[in-house]
Amino acid sequence: MNFTCELRRIVDDTYDIQIGHSLMSDLVSDLKGGLTGKKNFVIITDSNVKPLYADRIFADINAAGFKAALITIEAGEKSKTRAVKAQIEDEMLRLGYRRDCAVIAVGGGVVTDISGFVAGTFGRGVPFVNYATTLLAAADASIGGKTAVDTPLATNLIGIFNQPKKVYIDIDTWETLPSREISGGLAETIKHGCLGDRELFEYLEKNTDKIFSCDREACEYISRHNCEVKYNVVMQDERESGLREVLNLGHTVGRAIETVSDYRLHHGEAVAIGLTAQALLGQTFGYVSESDVNRLTALLRKAELPTAIPDYIDREALLRKLYTDKKVRDGKLRFVFQKGIGEVVKFGENNFAREISEPEIAAVLEKM
Repeated sequence: MNFTCELRRIVDDTYDIQIGHSLMSDLVSDLKGGLTGKKNFVIITDSNVKPLYADRIFADINAAGFKAALITIEAGEKSKTRAVKAQIEDEMLRLGYRRDCAVIAVGGGVVTDISGFVAGTFGRGVPFVNYATTLLAAADASIGGKTAVDTPLATNLIGIFNQPKKVYIDIDTWETLPSREISGGLAETIKHGCLGDRELFEYLEKNTDKIFSCDREACEYISRHNCEVKYNVVMQDERESGLREVLNLGHTVGRAIETVSDYRLHHGEAVAIGLTAQALLGQTFGYVSESDVNRLTALLRKAELPTAIPDYIDREALLRKLYTDKKVRDGKLRFVFQKGIGEVVKFGENNFAREISEPEIAAVLEKM
């Protein structure tokens, strides 16, 4: 005897991304207007962002008559682990939070990644919003619904797809970022130009210095274009069945080198090296010209990003680490490649990555 459980449903995960300045009052107003449908909030932040922005958001939410708690994790990629996720969940339980709460992530990519994962599993799912305080989070991590933690064996392979109720990109917060953090966010922005927005790439060639000085018009421009590139991909492939792999341009080598460096290299710096690697390898296949490679590396350097592998990186360890990339299939390395500037190479129906032999990538890494 069979009993069929019909569970067909249509889910609308539409949400707004608000790009602007000093958006804290907008966040509180939206919560009052029922953005999450909850009156109890858990604010998750890191040790850098807490005194700059999270403390004020915490105070404002409490002053608005809501119940709020503030949980702080140590700043840095090393906090994006299962152990830290469990600590956050245990603290939420200890404070009496249950399914009647929502999560507010205030910070950069590590905070938005782990907060979205917590929100997706706590009470089998509670709403969350992202308040992005870094260019890196604004360009990539806070948008698109991919949430995850890292493990010693793999990066971003333990996680879920979970869309926020809203994303706030507060450009004013960039003014408190060290230049190294601006550079890291520019790496993801340059990646977007390489894979899907030639106009953005050319704008950055002429205006990178304006981003470092937090010029209002320039920062709004790149924020809008970053959102458009990512939206155009995620809208077509939310759960990475094919097209969404293009957003991993530069990340096969990038994530591996970030881990092998023991995070001495920040994420954006590692991605910059990964972008250089895929371009050099792509040149051998004819996907990009020497001129394209030179333009990319020149722009990365203008953004104060590395384009060579540091001497302290063990090349053999780096090669081994490539095999933990989530694009690996049947033990084979797979790379996304840019096509000139502003497009990616398509290798077949819904296939945007090519199998690469270990000697092919090893030869490029040796030159770098």
